[in-house]
Amino acid sequence: MNRRSSLVSLVVAGILAASAAFTPHSGFTPHAASAPRAASAPHSAETTDSPRGNAHWVNTWVSMPQLTEPGNMPPAPFTQDKRVLADATVRQTVQVSVGGRHMRLRFSNAFGGAVLPITAVSVALPVDGRAGASAIRPGTSRSVTFHGRSSAVVPVGAQLVSDPLDFDLEPGSNLTVTTYLAQGQASNDITSHPGSRTTSYLQAGNHVTDDDLAGATPTNHWYFLSGVETWSRAGTAAAVMLGDSLTDGRGSTTNGNNRWPDQLLRRLQSQADTAGTAILNQAAGGNRVLNDGLGPSALARLDRDVLAQSGVDWLLVFEGVNDIGTAEPTPAAQKQVTDDLIAAYDQIVVRAHAQGIRVYGATLTPFGGNALYDDADGYREASRQAVNQWIRSSGRFDAVVDFDKAARDPLQPVRLLATIDDGDHLHLNPAGYQLLADTVPARLFQPGPLPEDFGLDEASPS
Repeated sequence: MNRRSSLVSLVVAGILAASAAFTPHSGFTPHAASAPRAASAPHSAETTDSPRGNAHWVNTWVSMPQLTEPGNMPPAPFTQDKRVLADATVRQTVQVSVGGRHMRLRFSNAFGGAVLPITAVSVALPVDGRAGASAIRPGTSRSVTFHGRSSAVVPVGAQLVSDPLDFDLEPGSNLTVTTYLAQGQASNDITSHPGSRTTSYLQAGNHVTDDDLAGATPTNHWYFLSGVETWSRAGTAAAVMLGDSLTDGRGSTTNGNNRWPDQLLRRLQSQADTAGTAILNQAAGGNRVLNDGLGPSALARLDRDVLAQSGVDWLLVFEGVNDIGTAEPTPAAQKQVTDDLIAAYDQIVVRAHAQGIRVYGATLTPFGGNALYDDADGYREASRQAVNQWIRSSGRFDAVVDFDKAARDPLQPVRLLATIDDGDHLHLNPAGYQLLADTVPARLFQPGPLPEDFGLDEASPS
């Protein structure tokens, strides 16, 4: 055998040996477009221990990280000059989508002006399973670790993922997360989600394992906590709802979990073929598609809030009314925002399709009579109609959900139905959010294979 043949033989042998030795880590399950995922039953504690390679991490709850405005900072005495939540305990409840036996948490310091030192964290079940409860069910508290340690530091702009924890989570249940910060965060720039629609509790000192935080200070915001993941069977996947205050739930009931994504979740979980769908609410009041406002724009946060989330198969986009409403009510400004929104939706589709994510477009609901957005000449309404016409007819989205048709008054189509109007002629009441949830077809979230050419032809129709 000559020298060249010997080298080729050695290379081939090395490749074969490496192939034989490689075993995929159980935390990573390839998503093959040609292989459908089997429909799954609700993920109770009995159904999530899967064979190696047949399970993956799926986000079961999220909140969109934002820079905290002065009016949404922790109340006194928990906010001081350049120091927030020093020697303080924060207890928060969140509603998970899918359940499981193993979970982990995500903390965000995306907008922090200094590192975020976390001293201790625990998870537990809230008393009576209630959202916004200050007490936990005795005996359910478990300590959370980070790389085997009870404490950790989240760098500026970064996030922190905890170690996996054995903890039974039932689908649609509430989870209590309690965090203690001995030093606090040495900045008045901190990360939170103001529109929690859920009561959290602040108390001086370390009370991470206390059954109740008697006398704690209530506040209707979430701080630092940005995600909960569960180890789920391969048939489980997440759907992200990308939106603004209409999806964040302004007008819904505090501690009621009755935003439209919450109500959609309950309907999906009642059906066997969609019970394995996690609903992730990535919305914030005042958010816009094109430009930063309250939080980064949808275009700027798409990678963080959608593409980087675990187990996402679907994206529903219901956003754009704030772009139209904050653009000047002139023909030129409204033509520009209409054209830019259409181009932005196209970009969202292109970027999500590249990751194997189906994208659904929701039409924008009316705002006739709203003091800020409705203009006398109707230029903004014309933009809303033009955008909705494109969403319905362009063919760019994998499906269209016509929220406008469901929510508008048939006698005055520029206005919301009076029975679902929260009073400002823009936001909805709980009945209105139920209406939106009922408008979303459950079949959109049934597991199934992607077409072989999914995402190949991304030329935008004119």
